Amino acid sequence: MKKLARLAKYIIPAIAVVLIATIVIVKLTRTEYSETEENEELEQEVQLLYGIESDNYNINEGTIEEGETLGAILNRFGVTPQQIDKIAKQSEDVFSVKNMRAGHKYSTFQSKDSTARLNYFVYDIDLTKYLVFNLSNPDSINIYMSEKEVDIERVTKSATIISSLYEAALENDMSPNLAMELADIYAWSIDFFGLQKGDNFKVIYDNKYVDSTNIGNGTIWGAWFEHGGKIYYAIPFIQDGKLSYWDENGNSLRKAFLKAPLKFSRISSRFSNSRLHPVLRIRRPHYGVDYAAPAGTPVHAVADGVVIAKGYAGGGGNTVKIKHNNGKFVSGYLHLRGYAKGLAVGKRVKQGDLIGYVGSTGLSTGPHLDFRLWQNGKPIDPLKVPNEPAEPIKQVNRLAFNAVKDKVMAELKGTLPDSLKITSLEMLAPDSTVSNQTSATK
Repeated sequence: MKKLARLAKYIIPAIAVVLIATIVIVKLTRTEYSETEENEELEQEVQLLYGIESDNYNINEGTIEEGETLGAILNRFGVTPQQIDKIAKQSEDVFSVKNMRAGHKYSTFQSKDSTARLNYFVYDIDLTKYLVFNLSNPDSINIYMSEKEVDIERVTKSATIISSLYEAALENDMSPNLAMELADIYAWSIDFFGLQKGDNFKVIYDNKYVDSTNIGNGTIWGAWFEHGGKIYYAIPFIQDGKLSYWDENGNSLRKAFLKAPLKFSRISSRFSNSRLHPVLRIRRPHYGVDYAAPAGTPVHAVADGVVIAKGYAGGGGNTVKIKHNNGKFVSGYLHLRGYAKGLAVGKRVKQGDLIGYVGSTGLSTGPHLDFRLWQNGKPIDPLKVPNEPAEPIKQVNRLAFNAVKDKVMAELKGTLPDSLKITSLEMLAPDSTVSNQTSATK
Protein backbone atom coordinates (compact mmCIF):
# COMPACT_ATOMS: atom_id res chain seq x y z
CA MET A 1 0.00 0.00 0.00
CA LYS A 2 2.83 2.36 0.85
CA LYS A 3 4.40 1.64 -2.56
CA LEU A 4 1.12 2.42 -4.32
CA ALA A 5 0.81 5.64 -2.36
CA ARG A 6 4.29 6.67 -3.34
CA LEU A 7 3.61 5.82 -7.03
CA ALA A 8 0.35 7.79 -6.95
CA LYS A 9 2.26 10.71 -5.54
CA TYR A 10 4.29 10.94 -8.81
CA ILE A 11 1.85 9.50 -11.41
CA ILE A 12 -1.09 11.81 -10.72
CA PRO A 13 0.92 15.05 -11.26
CA ALA A 14 2.46 13.56 -14.41
CA ILE A 15 -0.96 12.73 -15.83
CA ALA A 16 -2.13 16.24 -14.99
CA VAL A 17 0.84 17.75 -16.83
CA VAL A 18 0.15 15.59 -19.93
CA LEU A 19 -3.54 16.58 -19.93
CA ILE A 20 -2.73 20.27 -19.62
CA ALA A 21 -0.14 20.05 -22.43
CA THR A 22 -2.64 18.23 -24.67
CA ILE A 23 -5.30 20.88 -24.08
CA VAL A 24 -2.81 23.67 -24.87
CA ILE A 25 -1.63 21.94 -28.09
CA VAL A 26 -5.22 21.35 -29.24
CA LYS A 27 -6.13 24.99 -28.59
CA LEU A 28 -3.03 26.27 -30.40
CA THR A 29 -3.69 23.95 -33.35
CA ARG A 30 -7.29 25.07 -33.56
CA THR A 31 -6.23 28.71 -33.36
CA GLU A 32 -3.55 28.21 -36.02
CA TYR A 33 -5.98 26.32 -38.28
CA SER A 34 -8.63 28.99 -37.73
CA GLU A 35 -6.15 31.76 -38.59
CA THR A 36 -5.05 29.85 -41.70
CA GLU A 37 -8.68 29.48 -42.79
CA GLU A 38 -9.30 33.18 -42.21
CA ASN A 39 -6.17 34.12 -44.19
CA GLU A 40 -7.21 31.84 -47.05
CA GLU A 41 -10.70 33.37 -47.04
CA LEU A 42 -9.18 36.86 -47.05
CA GLU A 43 -6.90 35.94 -49.97
CA GLN A 44 -9.84 34.52 -51.86
CA GLU A 45 -11.88 37.66 -51.25
CA VAL A 46 -9.21 40.00 -52.65
CA GLN A 47 -10.20 40.90 -56.22
CA LEU A 48 -7.40 41.94 -58.54
CA LEU A 49 -7.78 43.90 -61.76
CA TYR A 50 -4.55 44.64 -63.66
CA GLY A 51 -2.80 43.44 -60.47
CA ILE A 52 -4.54 46.16 -58.41
CA GLU A 53 -6.90 45.43 -55.47
CA SER A 54 -10.04 46.60 -57.22
CA ASP A 55 -12.32 46.58 -54.14
CA ASN A 56 -10.44 49.61 -52.80
CA TYR A 57 -11.43 51.84 -55.73
CA ASN A 58 -14.25 53.08 -57.87
CA ILE A 59 -13.39 51.83 -61.36
CA ASN A 60 -14.50 53.26 -64.67
CA GLU A 61 -13.66 52.14 -68.19
CA GLY A 62 -13.43 54.29 -71.28
CA THR A 63 -12.15 54.29 -74.85
CA ILE A 64 -9.71 56.79 -76.31
CA GLU A 65 -11.55 58.89 -78.88
CA GLU A 66 -10.14 60.09 -82.19
CA GLY A 67 -7.82 63.04 -81.52
CA GLU A 68 -8.01 62.61 -77.74
CA THR A 69 -4.75 62.82 -75.76
CA LEU A 70 -3.67 61.31 -72.47
CA GLY A 71 -3.36 64.81 -71.05
CA ALA A 72 -7.00 65.64 -71.87
CA ILE A 73 -8.19 62.45 -70.19
CA LEU A 74 -6.09 62.87 -67.05
CA ASN A 75 -7.10 66.51 -66.76
CA ARG A 76 -10.75 65.44 -66.47
CA PHE A 77 -9.77 63.48 -63.37
CA GLY A 78 -8.05 66.39 -61.68
CA VAL A 79 -4.45 65.72 -62.70
CA THR A 80 -2.61 69.03 -63.06
CA PRO A 81 -0.76 70.08 -66.24
CA GLN A 82 2.53 69.91 -64.32
CA GLN A 83 1.84 66.32 -63.28
CA ILE A 84 0.76 65.40 -66.81
CA ASP A 85 4.02 66.76 -68.22
CA LYS A 86 5.96 64.78 -65.62
CA ILE A 87 4.00 61.61 -66.47
CA ALA A 88 4.60 62.00 -70.22
CA LYS A 89 8.36 62.49 -69.75
CA GLN A 90 8.71 59.63 -67.27
CA SER A 91 6.70 57.28 -69.51
CA GLU A 92 9.10 57.65 -72.47
CA ASP A 93 11.44 54.96 -71.12
CA VAL A 94 8.55 52.48 -70.84
CA PHE A 95 6.01 53.39 -73.51
CA SER A 96 5.61 56.73 -75.29
CA VAL A 97 2.19 58.29 -74.68
CA LYS A 98 2.38 59.51 -78.30
CA ASN A 99 1.78 55.88 -79.33
CA MET A 100 -1.58 55.67 -77.57
CA ARG A 101 -4.23 55.00 -80.19
CA ALA A 102 -7.90 55.82 -80.64
CA GLY A 103 -10.18 52.87 -79.97
CA HIS A 104 -8.01 51.42 -77.20
CA LYS A 105 -9.54 50.89 -73.77
CA TYR A 106 -8.42 52.56 -70.55
CA SER A 107 -9.46 52.12 -66.90
CA THR A 108 -9.41 54.58 -64.01
CA PHE A 109 -9.11 53.68 -60.32
CA GLN A 110 -10.40 56.46 -58.05
CA SER A 111 -10.43 56.53 -54.24
CA LYS A 112 -13.78 55.84 -52.60
CA ASP A 113 -13.62 58.87 -50.32
CA SER A 114 -15.07 62.29 -51.04
CA THR A 115 -11.93 63.41 -52.95
CA ALA A 116 -12.40 60.70 -55.65
CA ARG A 117 -8.67 61.03 -56.28
CA LEU A 118 -7.21 59.22 -59.31
CA ASN A 119 -4.79 56.61 -57.97
CA TYR A 120 -4.24 54.45 -61.05
CA PHE A 121 -4.70 54.92 -64.79
CA VAL A 122 -4.36 51.79 -66.98
CA TYR A 123 -4.07 51.79 -70.80
CA ASP A 124 -4.59 48.60 -72.82
CA ILE A 125 -1.74 48.49 -75.35
CA ASP A 126 -3.16 45.37 -77.02
CA LEU A 127 -5.14 42.28 -76.05
CA THR A 128 -2.52 41.15 -73.52
CA LYS A 129 -0.17 44.05 -72.71
CA TYR A 130 -1.17 47.01 -70.57
CA LEU A 131 0.46 50.15 -69.15
CA VAL A 132 -0.07 51.17 -65.51
CA PHE A 133 0.34 54.72 -64.21
CA ASN A 134 0.53 54.50 -60.42
CA LEU A 135 -0.41 58.00 -59.27
CA SER A 136 -1.19 57.13 -55.64
CA ASN A 137 1.90 59.08 -54.53
CA PRO A 138 2.08 62.39 -56.46
CA ASP A 139 5.72 62.85 -55.45
CA SER A 140 6.79 59.45 -56.77
CA ILE A 141 4.89 58.40 -59.90
CA ASN A 142 5.48 54.79 -60.92
CA ILE A 143 4.91 53.71 -64.54
CA TYR A 144 5.27 50.10 -65.68
CA MET A 145 4.12 47.66 -68.35
CA SER A 146 2.65 44.26 -67.63
CA GLU A 147 0.71 41.45 -69.31
CA LYS A 148 -2.57 39.72 -68.61
CA GLU A 149 -2.55 36.02 -67.89
CA VAL A 150 -3.12 34.01 -71.07
CA ASP A 151 -4.87 30.66 -70.82
CA ILE A 152 -3.99 28.05 -73.45
CA GLU A 153 -6.38 25.46 -74.85
CA ARG A 154 -4.92 22.74 -77.05
CA VAL A 155 -7.19 21.98 -80.01
CA THR A 156 -7.23 19.34 -82.73
CA LYS A 157 -9.40 20.13 -85.75
CA SER A 158 -10.01 18.53 -89.12
CA ALA A 159 -11.94 19.65 -92.20
CA THR A 160 -12.74 18.67 -95.76
CA ILE A 161 -12.37 21.13 -98.64
CA ILE A 162 -15.60 21.98 -100.45
CA SER A 163 -14.57 25.24 -102.11
CA SER A 164 -11.47 26.71 -100.42
CA LEU A 165 -9.20 26.40 -97.40
CA TYR A 166 -10.61 29.66 -96.02
CA GLU A 167 -14.22 28.48 -96.22
CA ALA A 168 -13.35 25.04 -94.80
CA ALA A 169 -11.67 26.66 -91.79
CA LEU A 170 -14.62 28.97 -91.05
CA GLU A 171 -17.19 26.18 -91.46
CA ASN A 172 -15.32 24.08 -88.90
CA ASP A 173 -14.96 26.79 -86.24
CA MET A 174 -11.36 27.70 -87.07
CA SER A 175 -10.15 31.28 -87.30
CA PRO A 176 -9.19 32.99 -90.58
CA ASN A 177 -5.70 33.52 -89.07
CA LEU A 178 -5.29 29.76 -88.66
CA ALA A 179 -6.15 29.29 -92.34
CA MET A 180 -3.55 31.92 -93.23
CA GLU A 181 -0.89 30.21 -91.10
CA LEU A 182 -1.61 26.82 -92.68
CA ALA A 183 -1.36 28.46 -96.11
CA ASP A 184 2.03 29.90 -95.06
CA ILE A 185 3.31 26.54 -93.80
CA TYR A 186 2.29 24.73 -96.98
CA ALA A 187 2.98 27.65 -99.35
CA TRP A 188 5.82 25.75 -101.06
CA SER A 189 4.13 22.33 -101.19
CA ILE A 190 0.45 22.81 -102.02
CA ASP A 191 -1.12 24.82 -104.81
CA PHE A 192 -4.04 26.38 -102.94
CA PHE A 193 -5.46 27.60 -106.26
CA GLY A 194 -5.69 23.99 -107.38
CA LEU A 195 -7.40 22.47 -104.32
CA GLN A 196 -9.88 19.75 -105.16
CA LYS A 197 -13.21 19.00 -103.54
CA GLY A 198 -12.55 16.25 -101.02
CA ASP A 199 -9.02 17.38 -100.11
CA ASN A 200 -8.81 17.41 -96.32
CA PHE A 201 -6.54 18.36 -93.44
CA LYS A 202 -5.98 17.95 -89.71
CA VAL A 203 -4.18 20.40 -87.45
CA ILE A 204 -3.10 20.60 -83.80
CA TYR A 205 -2.81 24.11 -82.41
CA ASP A 206 -3.29 26.34 -79.35
CA ASN A 207 -6.22 28.65 -78.76
CA LYS A 208 -5.34 31.61 -76.52
CA TYR A 209 -7.77 33.19 -74.05
CA VAL A 210 -7.64 36.29 -71.87
CA ASP A 211 -10.47 36.67 -69.35
CA SER A 212 -12.33 33.87 -71.20
CA THR A 213 -12.14 35.86 -74.47
CA ASN A 214 -10.49 34.15 -77.43
CA ILE A 215 -7.60 36.34 -78.58
CA GLY A 216 -6.38 34.12 -81.41
CA ASN A 217 -4.42 30.98 -82.05
CA GLY A 218 -0.92 30.18 -80.88
CA THR A 219 1.63 27.61 -82.02
CA ILE A 220 0.72 25.01 -84.61
CA TRP A 221 2.07 21.75 -83.14
CA GLY A 222 1.59 19.61 -86.23
CA ALA A 223 -0.61 19.01 -89.26
CA TRP A 224 -1.24 16.89 -92.30
CA PHE A 225 -2.90 17.96 -95.53
CA GLU A 226 -4.23 15.49 -98.08
CA HIS A 227 -4.18 17.03 -101.56
CA GLY A 228 -4.72 15.10 -104.77
CA GLY A 229 -4.44 11.79 -102.93
CA LYS A 230 -1.06 12.62 -101.33
CA ILE A 231 -0.58 13.42 -97.65
CA TYR A 232 1.76 16.29 -96.74
CA TYR A 233 2.92 16.32 -93.10
CA ALA A 234 4.04 19.42 -91.23
CA ILE A 235 6.32 18.62 -88.27
CA PRO A 236 7.55 21.58 -86.20
CA PHE A 237 11.21 21.57 -85.22
CA ILE A 238 13.81 24.17 -84.27
CA GLN A 239 17.06 24.03 -86.26
CA ASP A 240 19.74 26.71 -86.04
CA GLY A 241 17.54 28.55 -83.55
CA LYS A 242 14.60 28.95 -85.98
CA LEU A 243 11.22 27.23 -85.88
CA SER A 244 10.38 25.65 -89.24
CA TYR A 245 8.14 22.88 -90.52
CA TRP A 246 9.36 19.63 -92.09
CA ASP A 247 7.94 16.56 -93.76
CA GLU A 248 8.11 13.10 -92.16
CA ASN A 249 11.48 12.44 -93.80
CA GLY A 250 13.09 15.58 -92.36
CA ASN A 251 12.93 17.66 -95.54
CA SER A 252 12.08 21.32 -95.07
CA LEU A 253 8.68 22.41 -96.37
CA ARG A 254 10.39 25.62 -97.49
CA LYS A 255 11.40 25.57 -101.14
CA ALA A 256 13.26 27.94 -103.44
CA PHE A 257 9.97 29.33 -104.84
CA LEU A 258 6.56 29.93 -103.31
CA LYS A 259 3.71 28.15 -105.09
CA ALA A 260 2.01 31.52 -105.66
CA PRO A 261 2.72 35.21 -104.97
CA LEU A 262 -0.63 35.89 -103.23
CA LYS A 263 -3.23 34.13 -101.11
CA PHE A 264 -6.88 33.18 -101.38
CA SER A 265 -7.71 34.10 -104.95
CA ARG A 266 -8.34 32.02 -108.06
CA ILE A 267 -6.57 31.34 -111.33
CA SER A 268 -8.48 33.03 -114.13
CA SER A 269 -6.03 32.29 -116.96
CA ARG A 270 -3.10 29.90 -117.33
CA PHE A 271 0.19 29.80 -119.22
CA SER A 272 -0.56 29.37 -122.95
CA ASN A 273 1.08 29.70 -126.36
CA SER A 274 -2.23 30.83 -127.85
CA ARG A 275 -4.79 32.65 -125.73
CA LEU A 276 -7.62 34.95 -126.82
CA HIS A 277 -6.64 38.30 -125.31
CA PRO A 278 -9.60 39.66 -123.29
CA VAL A 279 -9.01 43.25 -124.44
CA LEU A 280 -7.43 43.01 -127.91
CA ARG A 281 -9.65 40.04 -128.91
CA ILE A 282 -6.82 38.41 -130.81
CA ARG A 283 -4.92 35.18 -130.17
CA ARG A 284 -1.42 35.57 -128.84
CA PRO A 285 0.83 33.80 -126.30
CA HIS A 286 0.15 34.37 -122.63
CA TYR A 287 3.36 33.55 -120.84
CA GLY A 288 2.01 33.88 -117.34
CA VAL A 289 -0.68 32.90 -114.85
CA ASP A 290 -3.49 35.33 -114.05
CA TYR A 291 -4.70 35.37 -110.45
CA ALA A 292 -8.07 37.08 -110.05
CA ALA A 293 -8.16 38.90 -106.71
CA PRO A 294 -9.69 42.06 -105.22
CA ALA A 295 -7.85 45.30 -105.91
CA GLY A 296 -5.36 45.98 -103.13
CA THR A 297 -4.63 42.32 -102.37
CA PRO A 298 -0.99 42.08 -101.18
CA VAL A 299 1.52 40.59 -103.67
CA HIS A 300 4.68 38.89 -102.35
CA ALA A 301 8.06 37.98 -103.82
CA VAL A 302 8.14 34.24 -104.60
CA ALA A 303 11.85 33.93 -103.80
CA ASP A 304 14.90 35.83 -102.54
CA GLY A 305 16.32 38.18 -105.14
CA VAL A 306 17.10 41.67 -106.40
CA VAL A 307 14.59 44.09 -107.96
CA ILE A 308 15.70 44.74 -111.55
CA ALA A 309 12.65 46.65 -112.85
CA LYS A 310 9.91 48.78 -111.36
CA GLY A 311 7.62 51.01 -113.39
CA TYR A 312 4.91 51.30 -116.02
CA ALA A 313 5.35 48.77 -118.83
CA GLY A 314 2.69 49.50 -121.45
CA GLY A 315 0.09 46.73 -121.59
CA GLY A 316 1.51 45.19 -118.43
CA GLY A 317 0.78 48.35 -116.45
CA ASN A 318 2.69 48.83 -113.22
CA THR A 319 5.28 46.06 -113.22
CA VAL A 320 7.97 44.67 -110.92
CA LYS A 321 10.68 42.22 -111.99
CA ILE A 322 12.97 40.37 -109.59
CA LYS A 323 16.15 38.44 -110.42
CA HIS A 324 16.72 35.18 -108.52
CA ASN A 325 19.49 32.60 -108.31
CA ASN A 326 22.18 34.87 -109.83
CA GLY A 327 19.96 35.55 -112.84
CA LYS A 328 18.97 31.97 -113.61
CA PHE A 329 15.34 32.90 -112.85
CA VAL A 330 13.42 36.18 -113.15
CA SER A 331 9.89 36.68 -111.80
CA GLY A 332 7.46 39.34 -113.07
CA TYR A 333 4.39 40.91 -111.41
CA LEU A 334 2.11 42.86 -113.79
CA HIS A 335 -0.97 45.16 -113.60
CA LEU A 336 -0.16 46.29 -110.04
CA ARG A 337 -2.17 49.08 -108.47
CA GLY A 338 0.87 50.27 -106.55
CA TYR A 339 4.19 49.26 -105.04
CA ALA A 340 5.31 48.41 -101.53
CA LYS A 341 6.81 51.33 -99.62
CA GLY A 342 10.55 51.61 -100.18
CA LEU A 343 10.66 49.20 -103.12
CA ALA A 344 13.31 50.30 -105.63
CA VAL A 345 15.52 48.92 -108.40
CA GLY A 346 18.60 47.32 -106.85
CA LYS A 347 16.90 46.51 -103.55
CA ARG A 348 17.28 42.99 -102.19
CA VAL A 349 14.05 41.27 -101.18
CA LYS A 350 13.36 38.12 -99.21
CA GLN A 351 10.93 35.38 -100.13
CA GLY A 352 7.48 36.47 -98.95
CA ASP A 353 8.32 40.20 -98.79
CA LEU A 354 5.53 42.56 -99.83
CA ILE A 355 6.30 44.09 -103.23
CA GLY A 356 2.97 45.54 -104.36
CA TYR A 357 -0.81 45.30 -104.59
CA VAL A 358 -3.20 43.75 -107.10
CA GLY A 359 -4.57 46.29 -109.58
CA SER A 360 -5.89 46.69 -113.10
CA THR A 361 -3.34 48.97 -114.76
CA GLY A 362 -2.36 48.57 -118.42
CA LEU A 363 -4.45 46.38 -120.76
CA SER A 364 -6.75 44.77 -118.21
CA THR A 365 -10.48 44.07 -117.86
CA GLY A 366 -10.44 43.90 -114.06
CA PRO A 367 -8.22 43.57 -111.00
CA HIS A 368 -5.84 40.64 -111.23
CA LEU A 369 -2.15 39.75 -111.04
CA ASP A 370 -0.37 38.51 -114.16
CA PHE A 371 2.52 36.51 -112.70
CA ARG A 372 5.38 35.46 -114.97
CA LEU A 373 8.59 33.47 -114.66
CA TRP A 374 11.63 33.24 -116.94
CA GLN A 375 14.41 30.63 -116.75
CA ASN A 376 17.63 31.66 -118.47
CA GLY A 377 15.62 34.28 -120.38
CA LYS A 378 12.96 31.85 -121.61
CA PRO A 379 9.35 32.10 -120.31
CA ILE A 380 8.25 29.02 -118.38
CA ASP A 381 4.96 27.97 -116.78
CA PRO A 382 5.03 29.28 -113.16
CA LEU A 383 2.85 26.36 -112.09
CA LYS A 384 5.53 23.90 -113.20
CA VAL A 385 8.62 25.60 -111.82
CA PRO A 386 11.36 23.19 -110.66
CA ASN A 387 11.48 23.59 -106.91
CA GLU A 388 14.35 22.36 -104.80
CA PRO A 389 13.82 21.99 -101.03
CA ALA A 390 15.78 24.01 -98.51
CA GLU A 391 18.40 22.36 -96.29
CA PRO A 392 17.05 19.17 -94.63
CA ILE A 393 17.40 18.21 -90.97
CA LYS A 394 21.10 18.02 -90.15
CA GLN A 395 22.48 14.62 -89.21
CA VAL A 396 23.41 15.90 -85.76
CA ASN A 397 19.73 16.80 -85.18
CA ARG A 398 18.24 13.64 -86.72
CA LEU A 399 17.66 11.77 -83.44
CA ALA A 400 15.99 14.77 -81.83
CA PHE A 401 13.83 15.40 -84.90
CA ASN A 402 12.70 11.77 -85.01
CA ALA A 403 11.64 12.03 -81.36
CA VAL A 404 9.50 15.08 -82.15
CA LYS A 405 8.13 13.52 -85.32
CA ASP A 406 7.03 10.34 -83.54
CA LYS A 407 5.13 12.34 -80.93
CA VAL A 408 3.48 14.68 -83.45
CA MET A 409 2.38 11.87 -85.75
CA ALA A 410 1.07 9.86 -82.79
CA GLU A 411 -0.93 12.87 -81.60
CA LEU A 412 -2.35 13.39 -85.10
CA LYS A 413 -3.50 9.76 -84.96
CA GLY A 414 -4.99 10.32 -81.50
CA THR A 415 -2.74 7.76 -79.77
CA LEU A 416 -0.36 9.99 -77.76
CA PRO A 417 -0.97 10.34 -73.97
CA ASP A 418 -1.33 13.92 -72.71
CA SER A 419 1.77 13.48 -70.54
CA LEU A 420 3.98 13.02 -73.63
CA LYS A 421 2.61 15.88 -75.73
CA ILE A 422 4.95 18.67 -76.79
CA THR A 423 3.70 21.80 -75.05
CA SER A 424 6.51 24.35 -75.34
CA LEU A 425 8.86 25.60 -78.04
CA GLU A 426 11.83 24.58 -75.87
CA MET A 427 10.76 20.96 -76.35
CA LEU A 428 11.25 21.40 -80.13
CA ALA A 429 14.92 22.34 -79.76
CA PRO A 430 17.48 19.54 -80.29
CA ASP A 431 19.00 19.34 -76.78
CA SER A 432 15.72 19.53 -74.83
CA THR A 433 13.99 17.16 -77.24
CA VAL A 434 16.59 14.45 -76.69
CA SER A 435 16.51 14.87 -72.90
CA ASN A 436 12.70 14.85 -72.85
CA GLN A 437 12.59 11.72 -74.96
CA THR A 438 15.16 10.04 -72.70
CA SER A 439 13.26 10.89 -69.51
CA ALA A 440 9.97 9.77 -71.06
CA THR A 441 11.34 6.30 -71.78
CA LYS A 442 12.79 5.72 -68.30
